[in-house]
Amino acid sequence: MMSHAQGSIAPWNYFSRHSLRGRRKRGVPFTSSEMPRIRFLPFSALLGLLGILCVGLTGFWGRHWLGGFAWDGSSEMFNWHPVLMVTGMLVLYGSAALVYRVPLSWEGSKLPWKLLHAALTLAAFILVVLGLVAVFEFHNQNKIPNMYSLHSWLGLTAVLLFSCQWFMGFASFLLPWAPIWLRALYKPIHVFFGSAILSLVMAACVSGINEKLFFRLKNSTTPYSKLPAEAYFANILGMLILIYGLLVLWALSKSSWKRPDANSQDIEEPLLQEAR
Repeated sequence: MMSHAQGSIAPWNYFSRHSLRGRRKRGVPFTSSEMPRIRFLPFSALLGLLGILCVGLTGFWGRHWLGGFAWDGSSEMFNWHPVLMVTGMLVLYGSAALVYRVPLSWEGSKLPWKLLHAALTLAAFILVVLGLVAVFEFHNQNKIPNMYSLHSWLGLTAVLLFSCQWFMGFASFLLPWAPIWLRALYKPIHVFFGSAILSLVMAACVSGINEKLFFRLKNSTTPYSKLPAEAYFANILGMLILIYGLLVLWALSKSSWKRPDANSQDIEEPLLQEAR
C-alpha cells in the first residue's frame, strides 16, 4: 500500500478536515496536496455501472428500435455490430486499461495482472472481430459499399492499432525473448497508444451513432431535426459513451493511482522468465 508520502488514500483525520473547513471560510484556495482525494474502488464501481449502462442501452436500441438481432446477413445481423463494438472496444478495453490502477496490483508480482490485462484485451479483440463480421456481412449481402464513411475509417484505424497494440504488448511484456532495453523503450509508446486508441474508439462510436440516426430519421414525418424519441435516446447513449471514455482517460492520467513501482517489474518479469 502507498505511504502517506506517496499520497495515502486513507480518510482524512479530524484535524485536516477542520483545517480545510477553515480555509473554505477564509476563501483561501486549496493546494494540490489538500484537494479531496477520490478513492479508486468506488470510482471503478461507478465506472463499471456506467459501462454496463452503455452496453445495455446499445442493446435496447437494437431490440426496441432497430428490429432485434439475428446472424443471417440481414439488418438484424448489423445490430450486433454496435453492441459488440461498445462491449469490446469501449468497455472491456477501458477496463483492461485500468487493471494496473487497482490497489491490489500494487503489491507482489505484477505477472497475474499482466495476464488479466492480456485476457481482457484478447476478449475485446474477439468481440471486435465478430462485430466487424456482422457489419461487413450485412453490407455485402445488401450490396452496400464498405469503408466509405468517416465512421468506418475511424473504426478500422482503431481496430488496426488495437491489434498491433495487443501483439506488441504480448511479445514485449509477456514473452521472454524481448531484451530489457526494448521493453523499457516500448513501454511509454504502449501507454500512449492505449489512450490514443480509446480516443479513436469514442470518436468512432459517436460518429457511428450519428450516422445511423441520419440514415434512419430522414423522412418528413420523423426527421432527426425534430428529435424523436429514438434520436433523443441515441444522443444520450452517445453522451454516456463519451463520459465513460473520458473518465477512463482521466483515471489513467492520475499519478496517485499508478502503481508505485511502475517502472520495475514491467521490464523484468516476462511470462516465461525461467526461459531467459
